[in-house]
Amino acid sequence: MKTKRYVQTLNLRDDPELIREYRKWHSKEFHWKEIRDGIRAVGILEMELYLLGTRAVMVVDTPEDFDWEAAMNRLATLPRQAEWETFVARLQGCRPEARSNEKWQMMERIFHLYD
Repeated sequence: MKTKRYVQTLNLRDDPELIREYRKWHSKEFHWKEIRDGIRAVGILEMELYLLGTRAVMVVDTPEDFDWEAAMNRLATLPRQAEWETFVARLQGCRPEARSNEKWQMMERIFHLYD
């Protein structure tokens, strides 16, 4: 299966305690099952988060024909998604009402080893 990869970034609040909390809520023990289920339901194959200081980077793999905007619009309507976005916004340093695609900024790939 051919896939497409998206890489996005956002800044967390510059507070070690809030960053620890952000890590906690993304762990297997504390994640919200509805959020993982929703991510899968819109067609995302894999999602990873990476942290360096206050910088978060998200890597998302999807089928090649994936429509990012349509999927994000659908994701925003799924159970607990709006609640989750408000919950983590206090850690991310963005507006509480911001949807996922308003918080995360798409990164541009400028190098690929096999191109």
